[in-house]
Amino acid sequence: MKKIIIIIVFLTTFNLHSQWKPAGDNIKTKWADNIDPENVLKEYPRPLLVRKDWKNLNGLWDYSITGKGMSKPKSFDGKILVPFSIESSLSGVQKRISENNELWYYHNFSIPRKWKKKQIILHFGAVDWKSELWINDKKVGIHKGGFDPFSFNITPFLNKGKMQKIELKVWDPTDDGFQPRGKQIKSPRGIWYTPVSGIWQTVWLEPVNKKYISKIHIIPDIDNENISIKAVTSYDSKDDFLEIIINEDGKILSKVKVRYNSEIKVPINNPKLWSPESPFLYELNIKLISKGKVIDVVESYAGMRKISVNKDVNGTLRMQLNNKDYFQFGTLDQGWWPDGLYTAPTDEALKFDIIKTKDLGFNMIRKHVKVEPARWYYHADKLGILVWQDMPNGEKINSSEWQSDKFFNGDEFIPSNESAMNFKNEWKEIMDFLYSNPSIVCWVPFNESWGQFQTEEISEWTKAFDPSRLVNAASGGNYYRVGDVTDIHNYPEPKMKFYDPERTNVLGEYGGIGLAIDGHLWQKNKNWGYLRYNNSKDATDQYVNFANQLYKMVRLGFSGAIYTQITDVEGEVNGLMTYDRKIMKLDLKRVREVNLKLTKSLPNEYIRIMPDKDYD
Repeated sequence: MKKIIIIIVFLTTFNLHSQWKPAGDNIKTKWADNIDPENVLKEYPRPLLVRKDWKNLNGLWDYSITGKGMSKPKSFDGKILVPFSIESSLSGVQKRISENNELWYYHNFSIPRKWKKKQIILHFGAVDWKSELWINDKKVGIHKGGFDPFSFNITPFLNKGKMQKIELKVWDPTDDGFQPRGKQIKSPRGIWYTPVSGIWQTVWLEPVNKKYISKIHIIPDIDNENISIKAVTSYDSKDDFLEIIINEDGKILSKVKVRYNSEIKVPINNPKLWSPESPFLYELNIKLISKGKVIDVVESYAGMRKISVNKDVNGTLRMQLNNKDYFQFGTLDQGWWPDGLYTAPTDEALKFDIIKTKDLGFNMIRKHVKVEPARWYYHADKLGILVWQDMPNGEKINSSEWQSDKFFNGDEFIPSNESAMNFKNEWKEIMDFLYSNPSIVCWVPFNESWGQFQTEEISEWTKAFDPSRLVNAASGGNYYRVGDVTDIHNYPEPKMKFYDPERTNVLGEYGGIGLAIDGHLWQKNKNWGYLRYNNSKDATDQYVNFANQLYKMVRLGFSGAIYTQITDVEGEVNGLMTYDRKIMKLDLKRVREVNLKLTKSLPNEYIRIMPDKDYD
C-alpha cells in the first residue's frame, strides 16, 4: 500500500512539473531552480494581520487570451503558474497582451470542511489592472488598481458541492492607459521595462466569522511611551469590544480593552526603540469579543520609532530618527526580477536585496515607482531598513520630463477627471495598506514630473492622511513649497543645485555607475549606465569618489541621498549587483566602508554650511 501511495504522489508531482517549466531563454536567478508548482510562495501573505487558518491558491491555473469585449472563451490556451504575470518566464507562458486583449484565468478549488459555517474571503495580493471576478458563474465584483491588495466575501456565491470555480478577467492597457503602472511599457527600452499583466501576487482564502477584524492601524508614540491602535471590524455593535495585548519576547507588557472601532493608546514604559541598528518589534495579540465570547483573534506587531524633521546645531533642517539627527542613505530599489518581473521567485529572494543593501552599509531603501507584497515590508521591518515609498506613476510620460526649465512652480500635467480620481484612490489604498509598517518613513507621491499634477493638494492631503511620516512631494520633480522634503536628482555625480532653508534637503537620485558582466545580461546589446567601466576596481573607485564628494555636501545641507541602484534592471547595468543577483559587481568591503562614513556624516558642531548664493 505504501508503495502505491508513493507512486501516486510521484506521478502527480511529475505531471504538474511536466505542465510547467520556465519559459524563454533570458537569465534567471538561482531561486528559479527551486520553484515547485505545487508549493509556490507558500508563506503567510499578510504578516501585519495574521490568522491561523488560511489556504494558498497559488499554483497552476488555466488561462485564455481573448479580444477585448468578447464573451467568455470556451477553451483554454494552456496553464499559467500563479502568481507570476503572463509576460514573465516563471509563469511558464511569457506572452504579451495588448490593450485590445483580455486575460482570463480559471481555477477550481475546495473549501475545507471545518470552514463550513464560516464566511469565506478571497484575497488577491495584486492584479494589474482591471479585474472582474466570477465564482461558480456568478459575478462577484470589479477592482481597478495594479498595486493594492483587494478581497471579496465569496460566501454567497459558493455552491454545495465540493469543488468551486474561479473565473477572473483582467484588462491591462499598460502605457496605452492612464492608470498607475510604474516603468512598464509595451516597447521596453532604456529605463522602461517589460509589461506586467494579470495576477502577480499571492491569491488566498481565509475563513472568518460574520464579525471579524478587517483592518488595523498602528501609530507608535515614543515621546509619550504608547502605541495608538485602531482595529476596524466588519460590523458595528455596542456589545462588542476589543482586547489588545502587547508582548515583549512572550512577556505581557500591556493589556487593555476598548469598544469596537475605537482608537486606543496602549502604554509601553521605557520602550525599546526600533531602528536599522536595532529593529526591535513588539508582538500584538488582538481579540474581538462579542457577548463574552471571543469570535476573532489576530496576531500583529509594532515598532516604536519616530520620524521627524528638526534643526541641527547649525540651524539646518535635518531628518531625525527617534529624535536624533539621522542621515538617511540608501539605494534606488525597483523590485524587478529577470525571471518573475514584478514577482520574486521565492520569499528568500524577496528579502535578499534588503539583506545585501544592509551588508553594503546603507540604512534606507527608496522603493521606486512600485509597491511590493506585504511580506517585503515585513522583511524590511524585521531586518531593519528605512523605506521611502513611491507612488507608481501613470499617464503617458517622457523620461526627459524632469526638473524642467520651469523647475520652480513648474507646469503641471492636467489629467482627466477619471485619471485624477483613480490616482488618488489607489494612492490612498496603498498608504492604507502600508500604514502600520514601521520601516516606512516617507511617502513620495510623484517622481521627476512624471504625470505630476495638483502637487500642493496631493502633498497636503498625503500629510493629512498620515501625519506620522514625512512627505516628499515630488522626488526630482518640479518644485513647490509643500511637504517636508526638497529633493533633487543629478546624474552621474552628486550635486547640490539649490538649497531650500524651509525644508530638509536630499539628493533623491545620483550615481548610475555602469558595469556589464558577460553571462549575466538581460540583453546582448544596448546595455547602458550613466557611466561605463570595464572592471570592478575602476567602478568601485568611482563609487568611492562620488561618496567622498557627497560627504562634503552633507555639511552643506544634504540630509539624505539615494544611489542608483541596487541591481541591474533589464538593459540598465548600473546596479551594485547583476540582474540575476549572482554577482556583487563592486567591492563590497570598500563600498560598505565609505557608506558607513556617510551615514555618520551629520555635523555635531557649528560650521558655516549655507551656500553663498540664496535660492528662491
